[in-house]
Order: sequence, then structure tokens, then C-alpha cells
Amino acid sequence: MTFPEWTKPVVYGALVGAVAVSILGFTWGGWTTAGSAEEMADSFAAEQVTLAMVPVCLSLSEADAERVEILATLRETSGFQQRNAMMETGWATLPGTKAPSRDLADACLAKLALDGS
Repeated sequence: MTFPEWTKPVVYGALVGAVAVSILGFTWGGWTTAGSAEEMADSFAAEQVTLAMVPVCLSLSEADAERVEILATLRETSGFQQRNAMMETGWATLPGTKAPSRDLADACLAKLALDGS
């Protein structure tokens, strides 16, 4: 079977156009793959769970009998040591888990600093 002479440039043009549209779509068009979309959704869900658990962290801190001493210790420490100290209090442990959450510890520290407690 023979093809007309004009089909060769059309096929090449279509291939180059498809590649160019794909490159532009993924770089500037906001297209994502299923894997990266799932990764973004997981990250967003984890952030929202952390934000939802901040009131639990604050209520645990308010119910703690040693709150004043712990807050004094937290104020004396700085940086990652402050986060580690918060994690040691047990206030940043999500219900149903045994290990404290670093993200929750950071969020709870920020909220405690905003409250001026």
C-alpha cells in the first residue's frame, strides 16, 4: 500500500505536536500523574489530621497537673530540642498510637506560643 507524499510531514507534525503539548502540559499546564496526585492528597490529609488534633493536644496540656513546670521547660529550650521536649510530655501523641507525632508537636508548640500560656 502506498501513501500519498503529504502524509509523512503530517504524521511527523502530529508526533512533534503531541510531545510538545505533553511537555507544556506537565510543566506549565498543571497536569499531574496519578502517583503525584495521590502523594499530594496524602500530604494534605496528614496536614488536616494534624490541625484537627491540635485541640486535643491543648486539652491534654491543660489537664496535666505538671503543666506549669512543663511549659517552663519548653520555654527554656529552643529549636528541635523544644519539639523533642514537647514530644516527651505525651501531649503530642495521637490517640491510638504509641509514638508522638513531630508535626503535632510543632503545631501544638505554635498554638501554645500564640495563646501566651
